[in-house]
Amino acid sequence: MESKNNSKNLTSHHLSVNNTKNPYTSTTTPGSSEIDENGLSSTMITLGTNGIHNTMREIPSEACFAVNGVPLGVNDPGAEGNKGWESKRQFMLSVIGYSVGLGNIWRFPYLCQQNGGGAFLIPFLFMIFLEGAPLLLIELGIGQRLRTGSLGAWNSIHPAIGGIGIASTIVAFLVGLYYNVIITWCFFFLFNSFQLELPWETCPMQEVGMNKTRIPVAECGNSSETAYYWYRQALDISPSIDETGGIKWWMVLCLLLAWVVVYLIIMRGIQSSGKVVYFTALFPYVVLTIFFIRGITLKGAGSGLLHLYTPKLHKLFEVTVWLDAATQVFYSFGLAFGSLIAFGSYNKPKNDCVKDVMFITGTNAITAIYASAVIFSVLGFKATAIFDRCVNFNKMEMVSSGNFSHMDQITDEIYDKYIADNMKTNWTETFKNCSLERELNEAAAGTGLAFVVFTQAIVELPISPFWSIIFFMMLLALGIGSQIGTMEGVVSTVFEISYFNKVRKEVLTGVICGTCFFAGLIFVTGAGEYWVSLFDGYASTTGLVIIALLETVSVMYIYGHERFSQDIEYMTGYYPGIYWQVTWRFVGPIMLIGLLIGSFIVKLQKSPEYDAWNSLTGETEKRQFPGWTMAIALVMIIASIAPIIIVWIMHTCNILPPSGRPRSTSTTMRRIDTTASTRPMMEDYEVSFGRRDRPWYRRCLP
Repeated sequence: MESKNNSKNLTSHHLSVNNTKNPYTSTTTPGSSEIDENGLSSTMITLGTNGIHNTMREIPSEACFAVNGVPLGVNDPGAEGNKGWESKRQFMLSVIGYSVGLGNIWRFPYLCQQNGGGAFLIPFLFMIFLEGAPLLLIELGIGQRLRTGSLGAWNSIHPAIGGIGIASTIVAFLVGLYYNVIITWCFFFLFNSFQLELPWETCPMQEVGMNKTRIPVAECGNSSETAYYWYRQALDISPSIDETGGIKWWMVLCLLLAWVVVYLIIMRGIQSSGKVVYFTALFPYVVLTIFFIRGITLKGAGSGLLHLYTPKLHKLFEVTVWLDAATQVFYSFGLAFGSLIAFGSYNKPKNDCVKDVMFITGTNAITAIYASAVIFSVLGFKATAIFDRCVNFNKMEMVSSGNFSHMDQITDEIYDKYIADNMKTNWTETFKNCSLERELNEAAAGTGLAFVVFTQAIVELPISPFWSIIFFMMLLALGIGSQIGTMEGVVSTVFEISYFNKVRKEVLTGVICGTCFFAGLIFVTGAGEYWVSLFDGYASTTGLVIIALLETVSVMYIYGHERFSQDIEYMTGYYPGIYWQVTWRFVGPIMLIGLLIGSFIVKLQKSPEYDAWNSLTGETEKRQFPGWTMAIALVMIIASIAPIIIVWIMHTCNILPPSGRPRSTSTTMRRIDTTASTRPMMEDYEVSFGRRDRPWYRRCLP
């Protein structure tokens, strides 16, 4: 009787124990456990000689570990993850604000234009439903089920894969460093938009000669007003990454402001960031709608939309098109950063995460297509305005030649015939080469689209300062929404570590943001944009794909696809069908492996390059990254995957603590309410099982 009573105290969450001689063994069969409203199983833990993680297929994860005497993630008043979202709306807006980011505005339209127009939608939608949605459900589902952040989630599944959480945090940290610099640039352009005349509307003038004739600055005259303002006045860019060019104080102030804003938003976790997402997630749609209504009424909008969505089906036979689609989907969802796991952990246990995934997936796809229509309706107007000015110049030359008395006499048919007849004689000397198709093709991606091409289109609009203000406010909302999610993945993981969980959340967040600010000073030098290109190309590419692949394999083949499916059924009420089973177990991993191999092949075939600004020609030119920068790139790639290997080796060699897990409050097993008779049984589990008796450097040996 005494033994029976003592065995009831083995765990802190009242697992039922039958009268049995072995208090560690459950009398229930696998799969027959009853789950209460907190998601706990009535099945007893089977410790055995192989450790507690071997029984995790038998029981839900919360039953395995206790935090300060409370089951993992359940009713722990001190756990950040259990404060929860104030409403379902807050969760949805947070995830949408995180996943729908700047890539939907300045990368997808460019990819769509370059990869077959409307035909690109086929591989894009194909990848969304075979890659994006399944991986999204894995991250949100595992976070909601285990009720803990990235570090605790993977440690709970198996201690050997705990490095996945650390690796995703390192990648999120590196991305957060340079991503906030983009927000810095948006702040700079926003502040300079509050003028009656935008500073990038005209070139600065200089006086030359004895007569002090005023002419445009040569660098601006050789490029364009917007390109000159971006490269020279905003960035004061260096000619190459080898030349630092010094720190630009105006950008330092904007960078400081950006990190202060991010800190104020995330300093109390979702309690503070949850309020801001109503603006960061919804305001971009308001601005996009305003631009769309204005854009479709502009001359040339139809030309821009037709140019964008005219399908070029032959592009579908190019492997790079499918690779671009897979890459775009992967990064637009924000997978493998650990942020989605953290977001899911704040949900209620019975939240229907499958419906959430379908809604988020549809919203992401529709937003990308909608934003493309908005961007190219305005770019079509810009291209048409430039084309019309070019044609008017040629018509004035035709009138000056004496063949026509007035420009009104020159119809389109007469103009085309006259230009065709004189094309071979005095085309370059007298007439300009006007081409609407060429102007439409001169699109750009990333910063080139946002700060050069689209700003030039804004100049063409009436009341241009107004359009500039709302455009950069939209970019700020998109950027901050994604940055909130990225840094939440970092802060939540660091807060789970035992060394830091006693520190106040506000202080810890301040230290992290302060560290990011000082580390980010390299991005506000003259070579800052080149460093952003380096980080964007190598800090978050290979590492994220590997992390996502290991996440999928871990959930499907270590945690168990059957168990995860039962978890989904418990949370949603219905069992995942064949679509989810096939994409999770086979299609998803195969596509990630293909993406990894394809990216590796592309990198081998193409030398690492960046766009360097040439002040003499007023254009960007391709330059190869020097060897020392590629060494830094290699360090970033290794840093993003090394924790996975290191933790696996430490577990294999039994270098980890006796529980087999890093000592953090979110995953450390505690002896709670044990008596003298039960303590020896608990101690027996912590006794080494053979290899632990050896020196640490011999534990890896058979």
